[in-house]
Amino acid sequence: MDSGLIALGAAVVGVTGTLLATVVSQRMLARVQAAQFDREQRDAHTRWLRDQELTELSRRRDCYTAANAAYRRYRIALMNFLWAVHRAQATPADRAVVEEARGGHHAAFAEAQMIASADVLAELDRMTKIIAGAHARTMRLAEGIPEPDGSFEEIHAELLTITQRWVGMRGAMRSDLGLVASADGAPNAADCLPPAAPATGPPGLPREG
Repeated sequence: MDSGLIALGAAVVGVTGTLLATVVSQRMLARVQAAQFDREQRDAHTRWLRDQELTELSRRRDCYTAANAAYRRYRIALMNFLWAVHRAQATPADRAVVEEARGGHHAAFAEAQMIASADVLAELDRMTKIIAGAHARTMRLAEGIPEPDGSFEEIHAELLTITQRWVGMRGAMRSDLGLVASADGAPNAADCLPPAAPATGPPGLPREG
């Protein structure tokens, strides 16, 4: 009888050990799988965040490129028109070039307001106010009713300050994109000179075909 109980006990212990081993093995496997799943989820989230950052960076880069080009085109068109007014050679076509560039500037600024960083937007705001004031005074000068501070020399000087502020705006854009700001702080000498008079027709931006 005692040997039978011992055998039965041994069998029970053996079966119990086998069952416990199976349960422990399954739990360990479940933990390993859960840990692996968590790592995969973290890796996937990290990749998603990185993709979002790259997408946002690309959006800002495209926005800044468009804004930089639009502001530059507007400034050059306005400067050319100012010289045409000064030479008494301004035409409706010259004014149309300015207004087209102005519209492009407004569109680029509106997009930047939704995308640009606070530092870049502050620079764009300052640039916009300066160039808007120069535009208003230039048009009044063209109409023969200049404002008290709206002489050719004063407007020209104001437009040159835009050239100088360009360094700060460009630096803010490059910094926001993680690029090294340019050390070149000198305004373009060509912006300080009157546009070359063409053989025929008034000075201004080249006509697009």
